[in-house]
Amino acid sequence: MRSIFRTATVVCVTLAVSTVAHAQTQKNLEDEISQSDKAARVFGEIMATPDKGIPKDLLEKAECVAVFPSILKAGFIVGGRGGRGVASCRTPRGWSAPAYFSLGGASFGLQIGAQSTDFVMLFMNKEGLNSLLSDEFTLGADASVAAGPVGRQSGAATDLKLNAQILSYSRSRGLFAGLELKGVVIKADKDDMRDVYGEGVTAKQVLKENKVSAPIAVRAFPNALGRYSSRNATE
Repeated sequence: MRSIFRTATVVCVTLAVSTVAHAQTQKNLEDEISQSDKAARVFGEIMATPDKGIPKDLLEKAECVAVFPSILKAGFIVGGRGGRGVASCRTPRGWSAPAYFSLGGASFGLQIGAQSTDFVMLFMNKEGLNSLLSDEFTLGADASVAAGPVGRQSGAATDLKLNAQILSYSRSRGLFAGLELKGVVIKADKDDMRDVYGEGVTAKQVLKENKVSAPIAVRAFPNALGRYSSRNATE
């Protein structure tokens, strides 16, 4: 009888732990869904104003796009985690599933105040793409970065900037402009990646190796990119 009681107790405890873990995973996934939704909304709002947004011809050349919504300066002052965002890259079948990243740094070089700021980054070539696929990289050190041009056309005057691996932008208080983000550290957010894709899935597998499909719930960001640029990557 005692053996049966102990077995029943173990089963009940196991089921309770499993239920709590499942509930926590679902709660976390809601956060990652929100991150993709916010990134899609920010990108759509920026591209909806072509005279002040990212030039369409420039977007067509980008291999990957990352958006970090609502970053606060306070995160950089204390040297902690500044914020989170998502990235998607071109594949032969369209924009990839979103990969999740964190962004932080001790100094921004620009006094953006206490207001929230959105950041957009275009990864323009294979070197820029490789930096995004690494475990961690620093803008301006591990990857060259320049302030991206704004407007309908990128223009010949920006040829020097187009040699950069990454073009960066910021939007604060409604103003969207190029911003050189040197010293900012970007790395894959392993917790977010695990919540969406499972244990051990890397940004490289999601963004480039086409080994992972995005759950429908988190596809808002790549879908938004596809509305403005439908060019697929070559095999």
